[in-house]
Amino acid sequence: MSDWMDKLPQAARDFIAGRRVDEVECIVADIAGVARGKAMPASKFAHQDRFFLPNSIFLQTITGEWADNPSGAFTEPDMILTPDYATASAAPWTADVTLQVIHDVLDQQGNPVPMAPRNVLKRILALYEAEGWRPIVAPEMEFFLVARNLDPNQPIIPPMGRSGRRAAGKQAYSMSAVDEYGKVIDDIYDFAEAQGFEIDGILQEGGAGQVEINLAHGDPVALADQIFYFKRLIREAALRHDCFATFMAKPIEGEPGSAMHIHQSVIDIATGENIFSDAEGSETPAFLHFIAGMQAHLPAAVALLAPYVNSYRRYVPDFAAPINLEWGRDNRTTGLRVPISGPAARRLENRLAGMDCNPYLGLAASLACGYLGLKEQKMPRPECTGDAYMSEDELPYNLGDALDLMADSAPMREVLGVEFCNVYEAVKRNEYKEFLQVISPWEREHLLLNV
Repeated sequence: MSDWMDKLPQAARDFIAGRRVDEVECIVADIAGVARGKAMPASKFAHQDRFFLPNSIFLQTITGEWADNPSGAFTEPDMILTPDYATASAAPWTADVTLQVIHDVLDQQGNPVPMAPRNVLKRILALYEAEGWRPIVAPEMEFFLVARNLDPNQPIIPPMGRSGRRAAGKQAYSMSAVDEYGKVIDDIYDFAEAQGFEIDGILQEGGAGQVEINLAHGDPVALADQIFYFKRLIREAALRHDCFATFMAKPIEGEPGSAMHIHQSVIDIATGENIFSDAEGSETPAFLHFIAGMQAHLPAAVALLAPYVNSYRRYVPDFAAPINLEWGRDNRTTGLRVPISGPAARRLENRLAGMDCNPYLGLAASLACGYLGLKEQKMPRPECTGDAYMSEDELPYNLGDALDLMADSAPMREVLGVEFCNVYEAVKRNEYKEFLQVISPWEREHLLLNV
């Protein structure tokens, strides 16, 4: 093995298994969570320790347009990208032996580029570390398998199952529903194993063709990397079987949306103990402070948890989406749920994030709210013991309002980084402006001849 191969994780070495590596994909996640970078022959990768990309990749919108640079001149200076070998992972769907490697993004002075989403998450973790804390997360990923949609003007429909019938909704936790597209699931398992990822479980969700994958708890950056990889992995598995996988928050009218539920706890670095539980196993004041921070600051973080106009279609009352800031024990109608657990695993589940969010930014935003709560040491509202779906509206229900709340929140801008917030807002306002120029079928149907 050459020197760089000695740095690879065991799963990547097992995938290579003595074969010649043909290609290495050098990638970073942009604002949307799309993989950007360069692919190169492995022989070239072996002889370079960095490559360059313009910083303008973080100003690109989901439609491929470019937002105005909020810092002024649009000179597109190069950033320095260096490989994080711990992230090296197989691309098992390719015809040849290909590896993917996530890269660290630095400026030419060697400082982390503040607009890079992975750096934003690392910034939040550094704030925790400075206090002697280490957050632990466990994400849940929901997504839809859908029939190929080649015409954006046509509605998205469920995929055809092995029975010859389209996948049916309202079959949550049904094993036979999962079996309908079992070959896709099999490939997801195989790809995940080749990439060294641990799946905690796969289940059928409430929507037609809607699947949930749970990941084991761990380090936030490592799990954000996994979700970043998983989205591509799942799409590739679906394409092998003549369907699409989509992580849109609300792809099908009349069906539930797809969330990225985030389970969060915090460890004391010195003792290794969960700061949410005391020596007797009871809830600590820190646990309640964390909840209070979520209640106080989540409205300013929604633009990161629900980053597109479609995201807000998921926030519909009584449609399996908690759209409130209430908290409760084992209560799935609350936006902030305390799952059943032992003292060591005491945690808070944030149920507001959509699966369309950039995983680095979704985790960063959620942990930022908890961090602010731990620092402010305030108490949350009383626990909700009933149906929280009936609670008052507290969250923004469109992207424009969410961006306004983020822009007006000094604490959120400070912890996430002002330069990042300015770039994120510029990108998202550009997308929102583009959307408002599109006339929808609803408008043509109901307004064309009636108003």
